[in-house]
Amino acid sequence: MGLLSIIRKIKKKEKEMRILMVGLDNSGKTTIVLKINGEDTSIISPTLGFNIKTIQYHKYSLNIWDIGGQKTIRSYWRNYFEQTDGLIWVVDSSDVRRLDDCRSELNNLLKEERLSGASLLVFANKQDIQGALTPDEISKVLNLGSIDKTRHWKITGCSAYTGEGLVEGFDWLVQDIASRIYVLD
Repeated sequence: MGLLSIIRKIKKKEKEMRILMVGLDNSGKTTIVLKINGEDTSIISPTLGFNIKTIQYHKYSLNIWDIGGQKTIRSYWRNYFEQTDGLIWVVDSSDVRRLDDCRSELNNLLKEERLSGASLLVFANKQDIQGALTPDEISKVLNLGSIDKTRHWKITGCSAYTGEGLVEGFDWLVQDIASRIYVLD
């Protein structure tokens, strides 16, 4: 039995999921992680590098890797791809001028072989801001309709500030991952 098989058995027993949360800087990744975990979101500073937060979500343990999105850090994202079960891409729906950049970075991620089996949740964040694009508009700009048909994906509008839409998104992601990993449970 190889090391990977042993890790999978341990992971299955403990019902763990590895979630990679990425997106451009200032999209709301850290706020989402704190909000879904019921923590204080009043003071948040940019993530330089990464944060790991393990939270209990229903009967699963989610190891969420919140990776900084500054342009200088993006080339290091690939160091975190191994054994990723779910990918959360966070979009600032009010930052129209950087949506081309956002689409380009997401397309680069989706080409990565090590992420090919990961479920994709796109959070169209900052829906509480006037003028923010809707999830349908974000979907069109990001060209989500052209994603490989074998990848499971969903886009959900949310507000990390109010918490609206976060549970809906995480429920879908956890259920989708569980349906692939824990099929015999």
